Amino acid sequence: MAVHDEVNNKHEVAVAPMEMSVEAGNFQEADRLDDDGRPRRTGTLWTASAHIITAVIGSGVLSLAWAIAQLGWVAGPAAMLLFAFVTYYTATLLAECYRTGDPETGKRNYTYMDAVRSNLGGPKVVFCGVIQYANLVGVAIGYTIASSISMKAIRRAGCFHTNGHGDPCNSSSTPYMILFGVVQILFSQIPDFDQIWWLSIVAAVMSFTYSSIGLALGIAQTVSNGGFKGSLTGISIGADVTSTKKIWHSLQAFGDIAFAYSFSNILIEIQDTIKAPPPSEAKVMKKATSVSVATTTVFYMLCGCMGYAAFGDNAPDNLLTGFGFYEPFWLLDIANVAIVVHLVGAYQVFCQPIFAFVERRANAAWPDSAFISRELRVGPFALSVFRLTWRSAFVCVTTVVAMLLPFFGNVVGFLGAVSFWPLTVYFPVEMYTKQRRVPRGSTKWICLQTLSISCLIVSIAAAAGSIADVIDALKVYRPFSG
Repeated sequence: MAVHDEVNNKHEVAVAPMEMSVEAGNFQEADRLDDDGRPRRTGTLWTASAHIITAVIGSGVLSLAWAIAQLGWVAGPAAMLLFAFVTYYTATLLAECYRTGDPETGKRNYTYMDAVRSNLGGPKVVFCGVIQYANLVGVAIGYTIASSISMKAIRRAGCFHTNGHGDPCNSSSTPYMILFGVVQILFSQIPDFDQIWWLSIVAAVMSFTYSSIGLALGIAQTVSNGGFKGSLTGISIGADVTSTKKIWHSLQAFGDIAFAYSFSNILIEIQDTIKAPPPSEAKVMKKATSVSVATTTVFYMLCGCMGYAAFGDNAPDNLLTGFGFYEPFWLLDIANVAIVVHLVGAYQVFCQPIFAFVERRANAAWPDSAFISRELRVGPFALSVFRLTWRSAFVCVTTVVAMLLPFFGNVVGFLGAVSFWPLTVYFPVEMYTKQRRVPRGSTKWICLQTLSISCLIVSIAAAAGSIADVIDALKVYRPFSG
């Protein structure tokens, strides 16, 4: 009996450490995972803010002086503040929809479409998917155009400095688009959002760099002019500007401003990088949104207003590449290099949701395929045959389309107009109303619906203005000649 007990005791002593080891291993493994079984998210207020600033302070800031020139000193800044408020408010509504149910323990929605599916369902999911991904493709095309214009401007600035302002210094933007595409093929092999936080921070720093240079040059030009140019009502109707053109351009200006603030279509994806509660992801995202929108609005007001003050009715549709400024040429070069670096990061921020969507579908359809699932890790890159093939093909297609449509201002206005109402206003309002059970006919419900309908009217008008301008540009354009 004693021997048997002793054997049992020895057995218990021998097993206990193994059990503790297994439990410790499970605990360590669980500690590396979030409540949904995915690797623990590490995002903070500052990384989320960096992602938003990278997405928001994009090439759109460079068209704001032109937009204010169309609207004037009264309507221009007022429109900018109005779009800032609407973007911030609807982003706070959207942030509430990251989790379905409890804000700290409810089911996560990993993408904008997941949030629409959980809250609204039905045909609205398809409508959302078409609008969101078409917009993201459009942004990729727009950023390819913008980067090539900046690279082309670097060459032209040197040419003007050497040969004088009378030399046209013409060159094609096509080689620069191809170069940008090659760089994007490389960076597109970074597998997901969480892995590109460093690229977002670099891009955010670059956006402040070129915005600050644009602002400084605008102030210097205004001082050199001896005062502010421009008028209360914007560009005057005359020989070069008919009343119809004035209306179309004013409407396009609203699209430009809307595009400058667009980031709602990737807000959920950014929120999915934030570490688990407490505090809840929604609270962190709301703070990140307020920091980012306030920061960008100050920059936008300064850059847009000082650009208009410097050039008045002649404000170019791209402040740093339209050659309102010629000197100091080296400072323009620094600004345009910063734009290109920023757009490399911004392109990835906007395209990662498309990459993730297609790859999730492929994994679900062919879970055992080595073509899709086998990966080779090299630093931040995760190389698989499928990822390399599909992402490279996507970059190539957007690059070719950009070569066919190198109208920066018109493309920016159209993208902003088409995506503003559905993605920034309609879906956030509808999802929030459903999730928070806002009573139909209540004061809050009426206010939210009024906001949505008003923004729909603005979107339609802005899209019409941009389409009219694209049609005019196409009349004299030859493909691949830009």
